[in-house]
Amino acid sequence: MTGSLSAEQIRHFEQHGYLCPLAGIPAVEASDYAARLADYEERLGVEPQKYFKIKAHIAAPWMVELGRHPTLVDAVESLIGPDILLFGASLFSKKAHDSRFVSWHQDSAYYGLNPHEEVTVWVALTESRRENGCLRVIPGTHRGPDLKHDETYDPENLLARGQTIRGLNESDAVDLELEAGQISIHQERTVHGSLGNGSDRARIGLAYFYMPAHTRSTLGRRRATMIRGVDRHGHWDADRLPRHDLDPVSLEELKAAWKAYQDRGFSQSAETTPQ
Repeated sequence: MTGSLSAEQIRHFEQHGYLCPLAGIPAVEASDYAARLADYEERLGVEPQKYFKIKAHIAAPWMVELGRHPTLVDAVESLIGPDILLFGASLFSKKAHDSRFVSWHQDSAYYGLNPHEEVTVWVALTESRRENGCLRVIPGTHRGPDLKHDETYDPENLLARGQTIRGLNESDAVDLELEAGQISIHQERTVHGSLGNGSDRARIGLAYFYMPAHTRSTLGRRRATMIRGVDRHGHWDADRLPRHDLDPVSLEELKAAWKAYQDRGFSQSAETTPQ
């Protein structure tokens, strides 16, 4: 397997379920993307993250290109191989003095993927520190099963259903602090979350969800974007990529995807997979 990660980094990921920090994109480029998102908020009249979930990359061509960035994809290739599909992306943004949070959860709970080999690359578009609500993980949890999530629908929770894992031992939690432009990576089953932003500066990040091309959807035929290599399996249809920023067709698709993800009839993996 090729890629940019060292053997030591790969071993760390396999053992602990995350890597941080890693080089990503130039800080000035990250700042430009954060500014574009601020402009989108003015144009849309709402926070972009209201819709930029699950399939956020189809909101604008630059978001697709960031998902194709060689630095990101080279790291991913080290972990899942050369044939890579982009399952989706989500924007996570907290304003200054923002009490909203992300509860402890596993990405595997609702993604509907088999096998569980997806990895998430979190791109910091601003500095991300504990005090402004950086991503946190509980190492080693990826080696266990899909855990049951309580669906709270807490309006302060940035997750679709406020899905929360109860009764965890948080003493081993690690803060994934990043400079603007740096990235972290975590495995689909790694338990993660984030606290509110108690600082006077915003915290903005884009999470990209990559999977090997042999991954199947357990939720029927869906869409993904080929990022690198060859799709020899044909399990996924191609995403309808945006023609321009805030393409109306793409925005409607984003809204539909978010609504479907919030649907209370959408079962979580722990309820449907033998443990």
